[in-house]
Amino acid sequence: MVEDHPEYRAGIALALETEPDLQLTDQFGMAEQALKALEHDTTADVVLLDLNLPDMSGLEAIPWIKKYCPQIKIIILSQSDNEANILNAIHLGADGYLLKESTLDQIISGIRAVVKGGASLDPNVAQFILNTIQTKVPEPNSDPLLSEREIEILRLLSEGLMKKDISEHLEIGITTVATHVRRIYEKLDVVNAPAAISKAYKTGIFSSGKDS
Repeated sequence: MVEDHPEYRAGIALALETEPDLQLTDQFGMAEQALKALEHDTTADVVLLDLNLPDMSGLEAIPWIKKYCPQIKIIILSQSDNEANILNAIHLGADGYLLKESTLDQIISGIRAVVKGGASLDPNVAQFILNTIQTKVPEPNSDPLLSEREIEILRLLSEGLMKKDISEHLEIGITTVATHVRRIYEKLDVVNAPAAISKAYKTGIFSSGKDS
């Protein structure tokens, strides 16, 4: 966890202590301290990252975290619901974006969702992304980038479903779902579900599929 407010950090740490499947391995007040540790220890699965940090900001730290630990998941935990911060964080590779007003249960659920390969977006942030991006005029797309099945799977991802849930919902194998998801990321040139969902709205991909 990278958070410069000791009281907030302590509250999250206390909550995580009661979860048998989660362990807080380290805490830092500055991004530079966290990066130095991650450069030598890559055992962490998730980084809870504040944006408003002294010296190096959370946004500036994301590419470095991904460089040192490409497999690590990053959940932004911030007070900021600023459009630029949200979209930049997702574009840079954040796997989740939660506001600090989220409950401890929401934060813990978000961590578990990201570890399992899903996305973790605060409901207000998800609605904000949907509202702001949908107001933009979609680019014409006479040759759809994604197949109807891929669009269908991406829609389900945007609704918060995990790969296992999608497999059951569509009655197809989970390996098939994983293959579709990988191809979606490749075709959209993104690294995770939030970025794929954001790009789908921005480019009008969802509007080219069947209405759900």
